[in-house]
Amino acid sequence: MLLAVLAILSVQFGNALAGTLFDQVGPLGAAALRLLLAAVILLAVIRPRVAGWGRRTWIGVGMLGLGLGGMNALIYLAIDSIPIGVAVTIELLGPLAVAVAGTRRARDLLWVALAATGIVLLGLERSEGGLALVGVLAAAGAAVFWALYIVASSRLGSHARGVDALAVAMVIAAALVVPLGAVPAVEGVRAAPMLLLAFVGVAIMTSAVPYALEFIALKSMPTRVFGVLSSLGPAVAALAGLIVLGQLLTPLQLLAIAAVIAASVGAVVSGRPTPASPPLPPNPTRPSSVDDRPPA
Repeated sequence: MLLAVLAILSVQFGNALAGTLFDQVGPLGAAALRLLLAAVILLAVIRPRVAGWGRRTWIGVGMLGLGLGGMNALIYLAIDSIPIGVAVTIELLGPLAVAVAGTRRARDLLWVALAATGIVLLGLERSEGGLALVGVLAAAGAAVFWALYIVASSRLGSHARGVDALAVAMVIAAALVVPLGAVPAVEGVRAAPMLLLAFVGVAIMTSAVPYALEFIALKSMPTRVFGVLSSLGPAVAALAGLIVLGQLLTPLQLLAIAAVIAASVGAVVSGRPTPASPPLPPNPTRPSSVDDRPPA
């Protein structure tokens, strides 16, 4: 459990540190640098074996890459205009939607209603002009791509080793996002070369360290417990926002975050067991899925 919590802390504080560099490279430049360096690190460490992958596997890994690229770019755009704790809370709706999709049980609908209540509370926020719409929409888009990532990873199944699929998916994500953020990233690094070293640290904090910790944790703890702990991501993100970015949330925002966390935990605890499949490492931008299996 300690390793899982440390992994969440590493991801969220890494993303908060990336937020301090947006003035120099912009959110898309930060996403581009982070994904590019993470891809290089994962390729060097994992050295994925793709021999024997069929068309279905490559399509699945391509969808993983699309999900990774979309949620990384959009969550950074969201963090640029709304508090990181709020952004991660909205993003958590993606895996929550996957967890309760197609359900007919009233209990699951209760979790949906509770999460919706949290989002409504965020919408009622009026301090300092309320939340920026562009940030809310970007976080919602990140939730959609996170859901896509989870669905793609579950369909991929045993056709590829999780770590191999992740490494290749990260390369695909970098190929999609780097062209969007290349100009501000290059300009920022050219003006301050030490930024490259800073983003190496961000890539390690949001990729290498959490993947290693969670891989060890998942060997000795139930995936349901892991899912409950991962649902605490928005709270950790709010803490990181306060400490690193100086973002003080209002009581209403904190209540909204608590409602979404409670909904996510409830969906994990009450969810139906799903067939076991080789786990993929969790979402690199924040906590893992609330699906009842080791999330992608």
